[in-house]
Amino acid sequence: MPDESTKQAAQEFLAARLSEEGQTIDERLNTEAAIAQAPMVWKKVTSIVMAICNEWNAVTQEQSLTCKETVLGDLRIWCAGRAHQMTVQYNSKDRLITVKNTAREKHEPETILSIAGYATESGREARVVRNNEPVNLEMLILGQLRVLAGLSRRAE
Repeated sequence: MPDESTKQAAQEFLAARLSEEGQTIDERLNTEAAIAQAPMVWKKVTSIVMAICNEWNAVTQEQSLTCKETVLGDLRIWCAGRAHQMTVQYNSKDRLITVKNTAREKHEPETILSIAGYATESGREARVVRNNEPVNLEMLILGQLRVLAGLSRRAE
């Protein structure tokens, strides 16, 4: 006759196994969502970058920022009167977005973002993340453009 501690241990084992299986299924579904929706997420990134550049130019009332899409689909941004440039590159195979800014300090690393899936009430979505945390793209891009223009990363 099994005692209570054996029964409890077996139940804990089953709960842990079910939890691991659920986590594995969740990770698979998130990966599938990220793969399926990555092109749409990249289009959102490009539209945000273009919109911020256009808004910047509207405020300055001149073409201070030039934003062009390359043949490969990457974005290149230049600031008038500055020798630096910023590139936003998309690696569709690994679902990575790399922001390179030649105006950044040499000790600062490139910004590497990834596209990850997540669960919602209505199914699965995909978004841009950094260190497994959602990214505020507008703030990130604006900070990078401020550095490109020779300003500090944050408004003072």
